[in-house]
Amino acid sequence: MSTTHDPAAPRPTRSGARTLAVTSGKGGVGKTFVTANLAAALAARGQKVLVLDADLGLANLDVVLNLHPKLTLHDVFTEKATLEQAILPAPGGFSVLLAGSGMVEYSRLTPDVRDKLLHIIDLVKPRFDWVLLDTGAGISDVVLFAISLAQDVLVVATPEPTSLTDAYATIKVLAMQQERRHVGLVVNQANRVGEGRLICGQLQQVLQRFIGPASAQHFRLELLGEIKADQAVRQAVLKRQLMLEHYPGCDAAQAIKALASKLLG
Repeated sequence: MSTTHDPAAPRPTRSGARTLAVTSGKGGVGKTFVTANLAAALAARGQKVLVLDADLGLANLDVVLNLHPKLTLHDVFTEKATLEQAILPAPGGFSVLLAGSGMVEYSRLTPDVRDKLLHIIDLVKPRFDWVLLDTGAGISDVVLFAISLAQDVLVVATPEPTSLTDAYATIKVLAMQQERRHVGLVVNQANRVGEGRLICGQLQQVLQRFIGPASAQHFRLELLGEIKADQAVRQAVLKRQLMLEHYPGCDAAQAIKALASKLLG
């Protein structure tokens, strides 16, 4: 059965988990790394957390967490496994629902993909306090639909010019097409303290100029986190370890913990 849900429109709030889509305009900015460690930080605060790998075509959450799943979201979609069988415990005390990488059939938004993803979200929401959707990068229809399923959005960007340009494009689409009135921003790999606030201010100014006075008046881009460039991050990524578990005292880990506190506050 197909739905008529518009992928550009955010869904109404339902009871159950708070849903947060973590996205980015460009790949390689640390989106999945932030998602996984944020989940661990929320779990450490007593929250029941599920990370759903919504990057259906190029999933890599399993790589970041060094997991080797026998069952994935693909198996649930094709009814080869139940949802309970596919949800796995992850390092850091949270749960994951992983997607199979390289699934060409999920690279575009067909009615079948839309319905199945919508159904999965509705099933998991009553079981958790938080559902984090680790989306793909960019503004494809699959990515925008995944974002539309979440109450809140967190855009991850780095100070690199191409990342900021793509982050602006993503935020603009969310403000205009999905009529989002609030988007959170995390600046990853910041070179100095305060760089995130500067970048957030610059993006807000550009958005106000181009999304139109009426939309800009009601739109707010909020800096929720600034993660300084940290050697511990590189070490954790190379070793496929969760930074919050193996380098809990590093600056980047403290920034992720502060992000979790803001979201809970």
